[in-house]
Amino acid sequence: MPTFEKESRIQAPLKELFNWHNRPLSFERLTPPWEKIKVLEKQGGIEDGARAVLEVQEGPFRRRWVAIHHDYIEGSQFADEQVQGPFAKWVHTHQFLPGEGDTSILRDRIDYAPPLGFVGRLLAGGFINKKLDRIFWFRHTRVKNDLKRLHPYAQQPSLKILVSGASGMIGSALTTFLSCAGNQVQTLVRRPPRLESPEIFWDPYHQELDKASIESLDAVVHLAGENIGAGSWTSARKELIRKSRIEGTAFLAQTLASLKHPPKVFVVSSAIGFYGDRGEEELTEESPVGKGYLPETCQAWEDAVEPARKAGIRVVNLRTGIVLARNTGALAKMLPPFYAGAGGPMGSGDQWMSWISLEDLVGIFHYAINNPNLSGPVNATAPWPVTNKAFAKTLGRVLGRPALFPLPAFMVKALFGEMGQTLLLEGQKVKPAKLTAAGFEFFYPDLETALKWELGL
Repeated sequence: MPTFEKESRIQAPLKELFNWHNRPLSFERLTPPWEKIKVLEKQGGIEDGARAVLEVQEGPFRRRWVAIHHDYIEGSQFADEQVQGPFAKWVHTHQFLPGEGDTSILRDRIDYAPPLGFVGRLLAGGFINKKLDRIFWFRHTRVKNDLKRLHPYAQQPSLKILVSGASGMIGSALTTFLSCAGNQVQTLVRRPPRLESPEIFWDPYHQELDKASIESLDAVVHLAGENIGAGSWTSARKELIRKSRIEGTAFLAQTLASLKHPPKVFVVSSAIGFYGDRGEEELTEESPVGKGYLPETCQAWEDAVEPARKAGIRVVNLRTGIVLARNTGALAKMLPPFYAGAGGPMGSGDQWMSWISLEDLVGIFHYAINNPNLSGPVNATAPWPVTNKAFAKTLGRVLGRPALFPLPAFMVKALFGEMGQTLLLEGQKVKPAKLTAAGFEFFYPDLETALKWELGL
């Protein structure tokens, strides 16, 4: 029977490594963005008898995968075995071993048998091992990254953290990270909360939120807001974008300020659109606001936190750049034409793109929560912005495709109107001055490394 093994040294004590895997959302955190796997049901965690039901998609085909856990030894091992799924046999043993000094060893062993016996091994054996190599490269790297971020705070007590916009690109990644860190994470939702879930109902437009349910929090992260790139900027849509950010932030800031036991920190998402189109000017947190719809909206958005600041809550406004994520956002929209060999710069290609990997952005939010010296506006961008032309060239090189087909400015304006002009043809050269001065470590500071990580290449 074929066997796959992967072993890595982790710069964290054995207890921290095992506890990370023993937390509720560790599987979601370990799933690569290119793998289409959905958790349908969970019963228990990783202890003996625990059960997980997954939906796994390969091309147009979807298969149900049911796994049962066994061989649990606290602090050192657990295993999951497929009882229903695509393989004739699949047993995955997770081992956690002490390493030298303050390190530990993560070892994964998979004993498997493809379907169709000898024919399956002949046809799929090489493909399966290649796929497992890619998946477990991602998994082990993610564990290394997360524990490196979390180790400095390992001795602090679990935090109670409230997150709005938790179902979005940033929110879903952040909540799984915070959960794997051992925190108690609650989320604000605008629909009826699910039974036995850490969800709290709110309606920012009608100012509905049960204050008793959010007393004595340690931190609040506010991400909710209408997606600025989801449609043409009609007058009605621009008003909706503005209203969703300003009114929601103001209501939440006022509510937190009125609590008997307010949170210590309020981290609010903002955007580098604050600066407007600034050409070659290098921008830091000290740079003034730009002119136009987006800068004015961002300014009002940041000003809306004032009630919380006046109440003595530490407020951080994270001005986020273009977030690189495989399955959603700007990068996801770029991938189809680039994969087809039809990608290229937009307009002149000289406009600056200040980007950030989703992996580092999650780390920045965590850093903002835990660093008491960080406050006010903070640029959440990588240290090395690039021009649109350089971005296209780098993405093409990473994918092994040409990047020779520019999208002319007149076509961008015709297709996307004001939204296209602002988001695609204008730019900002932003530097994360505060994070750099504070000593924050970017795991993916250069574009090529960030793209390879997110795309699994």
